[in-house]
Amino acid sequence: MIWSKRNILFPSASVDTLILWLLRIASGIAAGMVLLILFFLLAESLPLLREVSAVRFVTDSSWQPSEGAYNLAPMLSGTLYAAGGALFLATPLGIASALFVAYYAPPPAAGVYRRLIELLAGIPSVVYGFWALTTLVPLINELHPPGASLLAGILVLTLMILPTVALTAHAALLAVPDEYLRGAAALGMSRWSIIRGVVLPAARMGVTAGVILAAGRAIGETMAVLMVTGNVVQHASTVYDPIRTLAANIALEMPYALGDHRAALFVSGLVLMLLVVALWSAAARIGRN
Repeated sequence: MIWSKRNILFPSASVDTLILWLLRIASGIAAGMVLLILFFLLAESLPLLREVSAVRFVTDSSWQPSEGAYNLAPMLSGTLYAAGGALFLATPLGIASALFVAYYAPPPAAGVYRRLIELLAGIPSVVYGFWALTTLVPLINELHPPGASLLAGILVLTLMILPTVALTAHAALLAVPDEYLRGAAALGMSRWSIIRGVVLPAARMGVTAGVILAAGRAIGETMAVLMVTGNVVQHASTVYDPIRTLAANIALEMPYALGDHRAALFVSGLVLMLLVVALWSAAARIGRN
């Protein structure tokens, strides 16, 4: 049988149906894994949730599971402060890096710069934590003791999520149709006017998706934050105060936790999962808009 170019470009309906079912199966597996994780966290948390009201997890006097105190609020605030501060710094830096690579840097320099950003994205988190512990924390300690603090956590998280923001923003910028750029240039607009008035609005969805993805990583990061934040369960009044995040709390206490203490750690994991679901819901709402 001789295949025409039309047969190659437009495969038969049976092939389309097969691909459609494969995609449905893949998406179903992904959704099933998320539901299994949620079910597992909820099942492990239920023994404690049946005895302790949800309000107590933010109103108890302290975090002392052995004494029946389960206040997660200081660790929740530490998680949100660290992730929020990192996003505040990484978002403009990442977008600026993407704009530099896409529209300002000469091609050789842009290629090298992009490779460096990709290299940063591939460095293990424990390496970031080790570097921050031996270099960044002593520098902050000279400025304002103790060096292990919320500020150290924000700075190391900024460095870790910056590649995610930059690479996703760069991909979104490259996806802007060339016709938009030619039309804007034909109107006599300057380079920055084109970027501000045409490129950034057209790439807004991709850039926002990258920021939300980076936020998810910042919220769930464990090892690097555990190594540099001091791990003190308290509400931070300044950026120089030590904190403990929810993820770090689970990593520190799970090896020896038993009974209600173990269940309380699973409640911490459930709270983290709900934060990620909230981010996903925000991304879905932005996508619909």
